Amino acid sequence: MKYYLIAGEASGDLHASNLMKSLKQQDPEADFRFWGGDLMQQVGGTLVVHYKERAFMGFVEVLKNLFKIFGHIKKCKNDIEAYQPDALIFIDNSGFNLRIAKWAKPKGYTTHYYIAPQVWASRAGRVKTIKETIDHMYVTLPFEPDFYKKYNYPVHFVGHPLMDAIATHQQVDPEVFKKQHMLDDRPIIALLPGSRKQEITSMLEVMLEVVEDFSDYQFVIAGAPSQEPSFYHSFIQNTNAKLIMNQTYDLLSLANAALVTSGTATLETAIFKVPQVVCYKGSNISYQIAKRIVKLDYISLVNLIMDKKLVTELIQHDFNKEQLLAALTDILDDYKRSTLFLEYYDLEKKLGGKGASQTTAKYIVQSLKEV
Repeated sequence: MKYYLIAGEASGDLHASNLMKSLKQQDPEADFRFWGGDLMQQVGGTLVVHYKERAFMGFVEVLKNLFKIFGHIKKCKNDIEAYQPDALIFIDNSGFNLRIAKWAKPKGYTTHYYIAPQVWASRAGRVKTIKETIDHMYVTLPFEPDFYKKYNYPVHFVGHPLMDAIATHQQVDPEVFKKQHMLDDRPIIALLPGSRKQEITSMLEVMLEVVEDFSDYQFVIAGAPSQEPSFYHSFIQNTNAKLIMNQTYDLLSLANAALVTSGTATLETAIFKVPQVVCYKGSNISYQIAKRIVKLDYISLVNLIMDKKLVTELIQHDFNKEQLLAALTDILDDYKRSTLFLEYYDLEKKLGGKGASQTTAKYIVQSLKEV
């Protein structure tokens, strides 16, 4: 069978690559064509456009790049028509993918969505578009089936793919890792400022302000695969922070605490049982717009899944040196850490265990057999 997959950033590349591996197990003759990244390329198939070419964040940046975005949409439609896939699979990246889905469904393509759009956070009216354009939805958050049930739209809860990705991660030798990256024996505080240039710039400048206040710890930045090391150097040249590229899981496996930009990384950090402070800061315009359309009590996936304030969130104006100092000091406390560890185990149970990629692949292949 022919599978056309569309993923839009580093996390989508990771989860799509694991899905592709599972599809190949179910369908040894699987042929892939995709929008994604390096991990998908390693599985095999044809890469059309790399996610680095369309990594736009926030309302303002999207508006500035509308011409380029519309060009990508047109190219994607033409490429799908030329390929004629048996299954069109969307992975996260709802802004782009739902536009393609609205075009694809009337054309007769069978549509699948893995890692659903976060319509429960804002613009719930998009559920109507999803019902009209997506044949099969595979959700990864435990509260999503109940959300879609309110709209009479059946979905498959497959568990969260991060459980698979982290379970297959090989534990690094701490001494080898420290020697390789010239780290000393002080406990590590990991800095995860995001993957896009715009968010890294906003987040990292504030995160680095607290480095000198915790001399008993060493701060290490998790460099994103979407960026070059040179991009980070201007931020760290006058600090004692270190940079380690493309080894976020190794870093988290050894970290004592972390400062994390809101997003998938908050969940990854929790699964590694690392106490964290969740941070977010966007442009004032983007923040004001988001504040009016996002109707949630929390922004981090950890707090949303647990439905309570498990980890501290510092958003926009609250994300400053003074509050970051206080929040980081709090999670370095032994009692706070032990409490968080127990809560993180409960979080794992809610996520449904391992097997999301395999389960989703089975559903997709089975649906093709039923056609």
